[in-house]
Amino acid sequence: MSLMTLLPFVVLIGAMFLMTRSAKKKQQQAVDMRNSMQPGSGVRTIGGMYATVKEVNEDTVLLDAGPGVELIFAKNAIGSVLDDDEYNRIVHGIEHDLQSDGTLVPDDASSLTGIDEPAADAPADKPLDLGKKDTAGEEAVTDAVPDSAPKAEQAEPRKTDGETDAK
Repeated sequence: MSLMTLLPFVVLIGAMFLMTRSAKKKQQQAVDMRNSMQPGSGVRTIGGMYATVKEVNEDTVLLDAGPGVELIFAKNAIGSVLDDDEYNRIVHGIEHDLQSDGTLVPDDASSLTGIDEPAADAPADKPLDLGKKDTAGEEAVTDAVPDSAPKAEQAEPRKTDGETDAK
């Protein structure tokens, strides 16, 4: 056998070794993270629930999910152990590291235009005309023929639903 025929097999075995090594490394990190849990630390389960560790046993963890709610989870159901700042930010909405420079974002766009008051030429009390009549005695104008249409087209009766020229 020559070296060229063995080279693909050696490369394949090397790639498999590197893939399994990285997977084992990730597994070991997850085990170390789960073993570092202590009562009082905040965790996120693999299902996405946030809770506080109340008690750690060999294979299980007792979690406090709220007032009067205690749950028992398997240790491998813990997705991550969170530090205190991150847990408080997610669960309680408490931000510790915010640096406020004093700038406030306005609720409207008036500060972007530089005009705080409405324009003087626009009357505020007159309603905006959208082309429809909303009074009780008049019908809404929706099927009006434009003035640029020929007179013959205006005089021609319109077809209603159900009438067609096809036979």
